[in-house]
Amino acid sequence: MFLTISTSGTAALPATDLGFLLHKHPDKAQKFSTSYGTAHVFYPEADAERCTAALLLEVDTVALVRRGKGKGRGGAPDAALAQYVNDRPYAASSLLAVALSAVFSSALRGVCNARPQRAAEPLPLRIAVPALPARGGPDLVRQLFEPLGWAVTAEPVALDTEFPAWGDSRYVRLVLESEKLTLAEALRHLYVLLPVLDDAKHYWVSSDEVDKLLRAGEGWLPTHPEQKLITSRYLSRRWSLTRQAMERLELVRLAEADDSEVESIDNAVEEEPEGEEKPTPLAVQRREAILAALHASGAARVLDLGCGQGQLVQELLKDARFSEVVGVDVSVRALTIASRRLKLDRMGERQAARVKLFQGSLAYTDKRLKGYDAAVLSEVVEHLDLPRLPALEYAVFGHARPRTVLVTTPNVEYNVRWETLPAGHVRHGDHRFEWTREEFRTWAAAVAERHGYEVGFQPVGPDDPEVGPPTQMAVFHRDEIHNDTPKEAKAA
Repeated sequence: MFLTISTSGTAALPATDLGFLLHKHPDKAQKFSTSYGTAHVFYPEADAERCTAALLLEVDTVALVRRGKGKGRGGAPDAALAQYVNDRPYAASSLLAVALSAVFSSALRGVCNARPQRAAEPLPLRIAVPALPARGGPDLVRQLFEPLGWAVTAEPVALDTEFPAWGDSRYVRLVLESEKLTLAEALRHLYVLLPVLDDAKHYWVSSDEVDKLLRAGEGWLPTHPEQKLITSRYLSRRWSLTRQAMERLELVRLAEADDSEVESIDNAVEEEPEGEEKPTPLAVQRREAILAALHASGAARVLDLGCGQGQLVQELLKDARFSEVVGVDVSVRALTIASRRLKLDRMGERQAARVKLFQGSLAYTDKRLKGYDAAVLSEVVEHLDLPRLPALEYAVFGHARPRTVLVTTPNVEYNVRWETLPAGHVRHGDHRFEWTREEFRTWAAAVAERHGYEVGFQPVGPDDPEVGPPTQMAVFHRDEIHNDTPKEAKAA
């Protein structure tokens, strides 16, 4: 990806002062390592009348994939391929914004000890970005840059010049020109608005991004007519971060209107005490929901399939209503940790008689799993490749056939609410897929139909009116007297 910054000058105020302002010498070609590749800075032209600095970012696409957390949504083949075949090496994005910040950090802050007066004065500037993704088209590009004092040229790039009927792509050739802005202001506009137009970020978005936005937006964002859109997109539509940023921007606006400091008007509420109660972790809420469903089913002998390190087994053993608890996992290491957690070597004889841990794969039938009241598959199915799900389905619902089966799995729709989760990524690197609510319900209904169960659904965690809960739970139940044979067996 490529960007140029040009300025003009005179013998008294030479254009080559741009080298001082950027802290990069016009006679040198320099390169800098970044998290995702190599940034090159060089000057195609440099004399008293005109000077152009170019920033070329070579993206290492393999490093980009390796540094990503998790796989694309669903682990679908097209999502996996898109990790390697995409526009990241060629089109301006948050990666270029990060490179701008890293390579021109002093210029972004307006610091130039060699030419302090020039750094504080407006310059005749021309900025060109040959390939800029613009979700919203040329009109949105103008809406974002023109209020900041830029003359904007945003030419749509055709999908294919040989086939004009195909129309335009989402990319534009961008040229910005102004004589009213300092170099630092120009760089801060680019730093914020490049990822806003791309409407995607390629690194973790957390609370420190709010501080970055407010620093880069100082002096222009509080009064920008598209402030809400800029804030939401810059923060990857994380609603809590967006709300926090909007509140702080409003304080800045009020302080400026009142010609006072932000601290002087943001004093109506005392700081929250350090001992304030924290929200209940989702893992705890999940275990509580499972226990409540097991109580409602009347189960006494319970299987924890894919028990991991034994957290749920430990909770079940605390409740005397469960006379037998069995933890099953394919990982010997996980079972070893679970054994230590439960202190099996020091457990009393009566308590030890209630619990068993053994190794087993849910992809195969196992006669040891038959005869139990209930089975729990908590955050298990998403760790299997989709082609292996039918084997798990038959092993649990067709062969073991507990009277009640609880299945919990992430709701991928809720992922937009996680402030630290990059867009398009799953919650854990080992998740092969994550289902929407509709996808989960469709799968569960088909399983129930095939194996003679009834199924209901419960939210786990806060049930967001737009995207649902973070965890979804299916409760399968069959009538032991009237419905003991799977449909497939009856048909046979």
